[in-house]
Amino acid sequence: MKILGIDYGLKKIGLALTEGNLAEPLSVISNRSSVVSKISGVCQKYGIEKIVIGMPEGKIATKVREFGKKLSQSTKLPVVFQDETLTSQEAIAKMIEAGRGRKYRQTKSDAFAAALILQSYLDKLGE
Repeated sequence: MKILGIDYGLKKIGLALTEGNLAEPLSVISNRSSVVSKISGVCQKYGIEKIVIGMPEGKIATKVREFGKKLSQSTKLPVVFQDETLTSQEAIAKMIEAGRGRKYRQTKSDAFAAALILQSYLDKLGE
């Protein structure tokens, strides 16, 4: 099953993909008014069958649920929410460990966080 992972942010949204048991970072897009249609296009391009969105704690959780609802209506795909506690910090730590430079980390960390969210979901399914 092809699954799209999403790390939702107010300014940027990280995307990741999986076709099996391993999630891979895809890209980072700006969170603008056209973001739902842009992600719908990504879903069509890659034949996505399900969407996993990281669910944060706090006030932003309401925005993430609204975003998930809009995305589900637009794509007609099931949307599930996965706890994303500390995924952004973990993504940065893993990139530092891999020797990635600061500029690379600034532009790619959201996609790596999306991959961690998606991988966490996949691992939970495999338990």
